[in-house]
Amino acid sequence: MTSLPGGVSVSRLRVYDWPAPDGVGRAGSGTPHVHIASSEAYVVLSGTGAVHTLGPEGVAEHALRPGVVVTIDPGVVHRVVNDGDLEVLVVMANAGLLEAGDAVMTFPPAALTDVATYRDVASLPVGGAHADVTDEQVAAAVRARRDLALVGYGQLREAVERVGARAALQPFHEAAVRLVRPSVPRWQDLWGRTAFAETDATAGVLEGLMRGSAPHLRAGRAERLESVPAPRRYGMCGRLETWDLG
Repeated sequence: MTSLPGGVSVSRLRVYDWPAPDGVGRAGSGTPHVHIASSEAYVVLSGTGAVHTLGPEGVAEHALRPGVVVTIDPGVVHRVVNDGDLEVLVVMANAGLLEAGDAVMTFPPAALTDVATYRDVASLPVGGAHADVTDEQVAAAVRARRDLALVGYGQLREAVERVGARAALQPFHEAAVRLVRPSVPRWQDLWGRTAFAETDATAGVLEGLMRGSAPHLRAGRAERLESVPAPRRYGMCGRLETWDLG
């Protein structure tokens, strides 16, 4: 199966309409988090809301409506706020890295001390042969971890007011790096087979074109994909419709 151009991944996100403890958003809010290696873009399909960001340059709010695109670099904490019927197409660099752990939620510092502690509060209940987990139980766990991340996010916002954005973010960034570091060898393997492979192939194409050679044109093809025929899974910021890219 051919990957998407550039080694990206896409998903359709229906942002949670669960009211947030801090009262932000007329309908609800997703979970504030940060990506360590991958950039991201939100392409608004319907509804209204905002992306709240906290990065080295400070705090910002980016209004969302159909047709708006918001890009987010690694290191920028972001939270999607739903003011009503908000759905976005999420375009993520480095296909596979997000699923492999390239996201750290803004839990309070005590939950960020080590991988095991973080996993205890970040993991969701999973059904199986010996477990009867309902959708309501999973939803409750997702909402609980969202609310815990909002506690840590509020602490970060308070720290920004005291010491500035860069100083406030530094301890969180350092904790996030410690948490993901054990996963990096796997990330390198995934990246080598997706985003890097795409870039390397393009480099070869351009070198061939400089010589007047284009054998890749004879191997071109088009493929059709449909979204996974299953209930939308729970993500950090909402219910996700995904595509299987192999």
